[in-house]
Amino acid sequence: MSPYQFKLATSPEEMAAYFELRKIIFVQEQQLFQGSDVDAIDEMAYPIIAIHTRSSNESSSGSSNGEIVGVVRIYETQPGTWYGGRLGTHPDHRKGWSIGKGLIYRAVTTANSWGCTQFLATVQLQNIRFFQRLHWHSLGELIICHQPHHLMKADLNFYPPTSEIRPILPLQNRGVS
Repeated sequence: MSPYQFKLATSPEEMAAYFELRKIIFVQEQQLFQGSDVDAIDEMAYPIIAIHTRSSNESSSGSSNGEIVGVVRIYETQPGTWYGGRLGTHPDHRKGWSIGKGLIYRAVTTANSWGCTQFLATVQLQNIRFFQRLHWHSLGELIICHQPHHLMKADLNFYPPTSEIRPILPLQNRGVS
């Protein structure tokens, strides 16, 4: 059984931890943004989190079920066209690829449940091969925040729809300030 649970972030605590982890990864560590990485897309995005589940004798933070160790957001730009973005894993939990793989799988299968006909993401250059192993292909190179990326597309045949019901936005306190 995986030590991780992948789910939509909905509670105020989960939302706060989601945005805090994004800040750690994209503002503090990668320095892609100054101050905050929150943007207008967050108003229409569905945040997905990876929770490191803990046994009953371990302490927990960030969620009633455990520590939030990974994040991604998904959003629809036009009917059927979905994007994933702000995929990241806490620096202390980057051994192996299981968190990233689980977040990607949850993101694409969730969107596929909600009528996705095309799932795209802009992927940092160092992560291209990882995505290719997960049945994605590059549509071309681009520069985002002065960094090389590829626009990539998921093969939806490898990401079957789930029974996830699409919640109405906005979700709980989105923590956007």
